[in-house]
Amino acid sequence: MDISTFAILAAVVLGVITAMSWVVRSLIVICLPNEMVVVTGRKRRTSDGQEVGYRVLHGGRTMRIPLIEKVSRLDLTTIPIEVGVQNAYSKGGIPLFVQGIANVKISGREPISDNAVERLLNKPFEEVMQIAKDTLEGNLRGVLATLTPEEVNEDRLKFANFLIEEADEDLKKLGLELDTLKIQNVTDEVKYLDSIGRQKTAEILKLARVAEATRSSESEQAEAGARQAAQVASLQADLRITEESNRLRVRKAELEAEALAREAEAQVAGEKARVVAEQALQQERIGLEQRRLEADVMLPAKADRDAAEQRAKGVAATIAEDGRARLMVLEQTIKLYQSAGSEAERIFILNMLPEIIRDISGTVGKMSIDKVTVIDSGNGATGVGKAAGQLPSAIIQITEQIEAATGVNILSRLQQAKPIEAPPA
Repeated sequence: MDISTFAILAAVVLGVITAMSWVVRSLIVICLPNEMVVVTGRKRRTSDGQEVGYRVLHGGRTMRIPLIEKVSRLDLTTIPIEVGVQNAYSKGGIPLFVQGIANVKISGREPISDNAVERLLNKPFEEVMQIAKDTLEGNLRGVLATLTPEEVNEDRLKFANFLIEEADEDLKKLGLELDTLKIQNVTDEVKYLDSIGRQKTAEILKLARVAEATRSSESEQAEAGARQAAQVASLQADLRITEESNRLRVRKAELEAEALAREAEAQVAGEKARVVAEQALQQERIGLEQRRLEADVMLPAKADRDAAEQRAKGVAATIAEDGRARLMVLEQTIKLYQSAGSEAERIFILNMLPEIIRDISGTVGKMSIDKVTVIDSGNGATGVGKAAGQLPSAIIQITEQIEAATGVNILSRLQQAKPIEAPPA
């Protein structure tokens, strides 16, 4: 394939794509927010069961069938219309000239939009404006016939509301909506409104002069009354000043008496407080002395008493323990004597012998001997021998003393005694 053939094919493909795009664009219908699209050419059934030869699109998009359906557009933009009537007779036969401004648009709401489709489709903008203007002017004349010039001129808002109510139904039948209506000017060629104005002006001036005279008279009366009231007020003020001065002196005397009474009360209260404070101080001193006495006398006495009790308890415990120990020793001794049998008396004597000898010899021990002199008698025996020979007789004398004291002859007991056998363990 050469370059020329490729270029031709590319041109053909591009032309086909462009044609298809144009065809698709021509088949797609887009509705803007400020317009209403009417697609005609096929019959459709509405929601109420009627058959119509069109369909209405309020915004969005749709597809049309080529060669069968046709697309028309209705502009929903508000249309400002100047409304004016001349020689419109009002109630009472007074011709008036009224000027106003109205804002009208094609309605996009059902079922009013159906009226717009049937009556205004494909009409020029100027023709639609003229239809709306003629309708409003006709309604304006009808409303003026029911109102007096005074009502039209004085209450224009009420007049505009009557006109809107009158024109609304007619405009809806045409597929139009009246957004606003304002009355700008109301005049008449016979100067009726001017006469009414001059009359009212004269009445107002008359009322003003009467009011001025009345106000002047009232002002003079008020001024005289004010002067009289001022004099009375001055006298009353002087009287009030005198009364207030008297009240002030009385109140001052009362306050002085009250101050003196409170001063006396304060002195009494101070003296009473001083006495109470002194009593409290004495009570504190008594309590302090009691605590000092308790610390210096009672607590040491109590401590000594507790210590004496503890010492007594200790001595008693020692005595009790000593008694229990002696009792145990005595019990063991008794058991030993009982086990010794006939030798128990000998054992008892032998045990008691040291104490008896100690007691007897103690009487001799109290004697003080500074010097002992032995004299030889010359009979063949020396003095020392005699002194030594006296020891057995001394022992015999001691045993005799023991026998006299206890009734037991120790020497005979010892001679009769047998060897002591140890008790069985």
